[in-house]
Amino acid sequence: MPLINKRDILNTIIDGVKKGLDGGTTNQVPSSSVPDYSQPGNSYFRGQQPNMSYPGGYPNQNTGYPGQQGGQYGGYPAGDGYPNQPGGYPNQPGGYPGQPMGFPGQTTPYPNQPGMPYPNQTGQPYPGQPGQPSGYPSQPGQPGGYPSQPGGYGNHSGGYPSGPGGYNQPVGYPPSAPGQYGGPTQGGYQPAGAGTHQGYGNVGQISGMMNTPSIRPHPGFNAQADAEALRKAMKGIGCDKNKVITVLCARSNSQRQEISTAFKTMYGKDLKGELRSELSGDFEDLILGLMELPANFDAQHLNRAMAGLGTNESVLIEIMCSRTNAEIGVIKSAYRALYKQDLERDIIGDTSGYFQRLMVCMSAGGRDESQRTDQIKANQDAHALHRAGEQRLGTDESSFIAILASQNYAQLRLVFQEYQKITGHSIEKAIEAEFSGDIKDGLLAVVSCIQNRPAYFAKLLYNSMAGLGTRDKDLIRLVVTRSEVDLADIKREFQRLYKKSLVDMIKGDCSGAYKDGLIAIVNGN
Repeated sequence: MPLINKRDILNTIIDGVKKGLDGGTTNQVPSSSVPDYSQPGNSYFRGQQPNMSYPGGYPNQNTGYPGQQGGQYGGYPAGDGYPNQPGGYPNQPGGYPGQPMGFPGQTTPYPNQPGMPYPNQTGQPYPGQPGQPSGYPSQPGQPGGYPSQPGGYGNHSGGYPSGPGGYNQPVGYPPSAPGQYGGPTQGGYQPAGAGTHQGYGNVGQISGMMNTPSIRPHPGFNAQADAEALRKAMKGIGCDKNKVITVLCARSNSQRQEISTAFKTMYGKDLKGELRSELSGDFEDLILGLMELPANFDAQHLNRAMAGLGTNESVLIEIMCSRTNAEIGVIKSAYRALYKQDLERDIIGDTSGYFQRLMVCMSAGGRDESQRTDQIKANQDAHALHRAGEQRLGTDESSFIAILASQNYAQLRLVFQEYQKITGHSIEKAIEAEFSGDIKDGLLAVVSCIQNRPAYFAKLLYNSMAGLGTRDKDLIRLVVTRSEVDLADIKREFQRLYKKSLVDMIKGDCSGAYKDGLIAIVNGN
């Protein structure tokens, strides 16, 4: 038997393949299984020539893997990919239709899913949108982009508000729709009229009371003219402090930020740095406080309250117990940006006991901020508070904290009314009797803000000036932070409570340009 020559066998196989490729009939695969690549729309993926009738360069394809719904991800054109192979998967109808452009715009590359990639927020972030305390706004399905995903970030009552100049800025309260703190494109206070202050959230809506600021955006505002006036006031020997007051104490925070930008653009110098070098003492602190973005300002005071030995609990109580969910969220972000620390962690490290628990609850920013009320539940909670305090030996502090830190203001007012009916005295009297120390002060602050927020701040202002000396840092913080929120309301409550005007008390306790600046802010623009 003759030996088989392997080379002959190999040559025979190669000849057969060549015949098949040259159109021979030997062992030819049926034409129904292999697309005709000489026809428009049928090209193999590798080595294909651009279909010149197709502007994007890639040819239309009619075979290959089954067509997918919604188009392809990214910039590849619609097409079917690889052709059917003998013995492989059968031809599939359809495929990706030809696109009119090289990078086809897809209507929805993946089907829209229920849910939003970022949630609607209810309150604003550094300052937020109406109904948005913080967070990124919900986005519609994006053409040609990533789809909305189920299980994205859910709705939160707090977070960063969105809007131009939101949290793409360093830190501060971003401007947007009406809320509490407001700001320019960089962030900051920017009221939108009485009762509405741009910022994290609308305190008036949350508290159920209208707010009247003393400082509103100045009509006819011109940032360049104000920058020039400040430059002239600080040029040469000394500083024209009256001019500084006339400009900065009569502008909103957002306008002050615009002035700062114009000043740097026109003169190549930082306005805050120039003010710091020209001013001194309490007047310097007041003016620089006005120039700070509100979130930074609150964060700075919280940090100072916990820095070093001891803790200034009254500052923690004032800020943490009076701000909205959205405001708290933005303050936490500003705190982290400024100090590279977590605010809640620092609070835990500087406080203890039930006061610590109350502060942590406040820092969570999870209070219900709706106006929904339930009379039956109010009665039940009033009885629960009574059982947790006056009806037992000792006090169940957790029950008080849980109710006072979570429910909305309107509902809690009903609870307080029911408590009065049940016991014959106010919830404040019960707290005075059942608690002591910082936890008592914190709970009373929460109740006071719920009952009458302007009256709460009027008392703080009075205490900052009562007795010997003046607690100037407290006075400055209160005047600056409330000026574009409800300082006009606070001024009226001050008169009602103490039968003396706030301006007169400032005149008696302060002096010089510092006094004039405070009065200018209180009287408003």
